[in-house]
Amino acid sequence: MIGIIVPAHNEQDFLDDCIKSLIAASSHEQLKGEAVEIMIVLDDCTDDSARIAQAHGVLTHPCCHRNVGMTRAAGAQLMIERGARWLAFTDADTVVPYAWLADQVAFGADAVCGIVQVDDWSEHSEQVRIRYDAHYRPVDDHRHIHGANLGVSSIAYQRVGGFRPLSAHEDVHLVQDLQRTDARIVWTARNSVTTSARKHCRCKEGFGDYLNSLASQTLLG
Repeated sequence: MIGIIVPAHNEQDFLDDCIKSLIAASSHEQLKGEAVEIMIVLDDCTDDSARIAQAHGVLTHPCCHRNVGMTRAAGAQLMIERGARWLAFTDADTVVPYAWLADQVAFGADAVCGIVQVDDWSEHSEQVRIRYDAHYRPVDDHRHIHGANLGVSSIAYQRVGGFRPLSAHEDVHLVQDLQRTDARIVWTARNSVTTSARKHCRCKEGFGDYLNSLASQTLLG
């Protein structure tokens, strides 16, 4: 079985599109009918996120961590207990392509790090987009790490102790821990996901804050 874990804190505006894309990716013919379970980890949600998830019939797990590392870890542990051999992670404000999951599994690696793209820059100036494009490498063998596009085998994940209970950069630390064990990591641009560029981001020091920092550089420059 393959498990997909999505942390969510008040994501009613994005969650429906996210889950629809995950359901589609779960039906890819290259998965050869292997069972795929989707779990939305509802971290202190006070909006309609739970209702939206339940309407799609996916698994939900409520918690009150307000800590993305702990939330991802909770979802991963539950999926491992349910028998998942592969753990795929994305974010609730993200849409994955049809081949996203099939591509991850097909590599036969210990972990797969994918890239992200933004299709709506309306909350930012053109200078922010230009600065972002100047620093980002959307190519194979990149070294970008995104919790919105990450996969890892359950064996490799457990070997390093899983996600650390960090409020930010839990994805980076997991990959660094995997590297220390000489895990085989694929850095691919093949299965890019589309994520939000919203200014009011849920995770401090995450992707949204990085974009906001580019805006600050623009003002200072």
